[in-house]
Amino acid sequence: MKYHPIPKALFEHNRQNLAKLLKPKSLAVFNANDIMPTNADGTMPFRQNNDLFYLSGVDQEESILLIFPDCQEERHREILFLRETNEHIAIWEGHKLTKEEATERSGIATVMWLSSFPTLFNTLMTECEHVYLNTNEHIRAVVEVETRDARFIRDCRQRYPLHKYERLAPLMQQLRAIKSDGEVSLIQTACDITEKGFRRVLGFVKPGVTEFEIEAEFAHEFIRNRSKGFAYTPIIASGFNACVLHYIENNAVCKDGEVILMDVGAEYANYNADMTRAVPVSGKFTPRQRAVYDAVLRVMRGAIGMLQVGNRIKEYHEKVGELMTDELLRLGLLTEAEVKAKADDKDNPAYKKYFMHGTSHHLGLDVHDLGDRHRVFEPGMVFTCEPGIYIREENLGIRLENDILITNTGNFDLMRNIPIEADEIEDLMQRKLSVA
Repeated sequence: MKYHPIPKALFEHNRQNLAKLLKPKSLAVFNANDIMPTNADGTMPFRQNNDLFYLSGVDQEESILLIFPDCQEERHREILFLRETNEHIAIWEGHKLTKEEATERSGIATVMWLSSFPTLFNTLMTECEHVYLNTNEHIRAVVEVETRDARFIRDCRQRYPLHKYERLAPLMQQLRAIKSDGEVSLIQTACDITEKGFRRVLGFVKPGVTEFEIEAEFAHEFIRNRSKGFAYTPIIASGFNACVLHYIENNAVCKDGEVILMDVGAEYANYNADMTRAVPVSGKFTPRQRAVYDAVLRVMRGAIGMLQVGNRIKEYHEKVGELMTDELLRLGLLTEAEVKAKADDKDNPAYKKYFMHGTSHHLGLDVHDLGDRHRVFEPGMVFTCEPGIYIREENLGIRLENDILITNTGNFDLMRNIPIEADEIEDLMQRKLSVA
């Protein structure tokens, strides 16, 4: 791992919170993600199952976590199973966790090799009544590849058909929506690394550079600051490309007079940042570009003000839509007649012609992190705030995005130090262009 060690108290706290939600005599099982193949003998980079990491801090493949709070034998109330290493693995793959290292990282006293799992699991199944198993139930998930969890569920239900099976996903959704101070600190680090990347890019952008060169500048700064790299596939979109919401080709030449939309975020210790900025290729916005930029920024500030305890995502998005409608009217992109004609169409109001997506989503171990869209906002939730205006006929797309922590006394902008005012961005770009 590139990141600094995380205090084990974070994971101990998370397991304690989960144990409180389990029914009496319950056993919960968490499996690591698979190592996914490409072709021939190739594999994709390993990414740990976020629920297992949330509860253990273990970032190693083929791991299994068992939690059985009511187990008669105290040492079996938390068990971490690891892949046992050997000389061949050490030579070809490198160091794997020892039992002692795993305990130090997770706070779990009982660590065993995977070879012990079948026999011990069978023993523990004779003691429990409820078995909690894990699935990906994210509202946006499209799962087409059979996961390690799915294979385990099928095998477990075949071998033990009379147990009472329960879903872990709703419990993990409830827990992970609220970030502890330790988690917020990790997200803040990811945001700080993202800031370093953005400031680097402000001194690099000029007419003639390619989108992928800008992507490379971000990657350089992220990795040199202990990030694995991007939290998600970056969007570096100049000109009309910025009007394609999930543009990821990043292969165009940036031209004088265009605006570049950059939706990027660093990952740190499996936690993510999610930032969007729009900057002029020449270092100076045109009057029209500046007018649209300032409109988006006003909507963003209004939206951030509504990320408060007690609000809900549905009502929040409706209010943001009202702010956006006012700005689009001022910009001459909508008419009062168009707004009135769509007034009763709640699914497709007039503003969606230029602002097609939602304003906020949960952020954490997943970029689109777990959270119930019907749950009221609570202290400890972290949301993105990302309004945008996309004018295809003008080859202009502007989106601005910061990451916001909700607190008991309001909210706190985790990206408060990243330049966002148009004047500041122009000043930084012009200053560095003049030096170059």
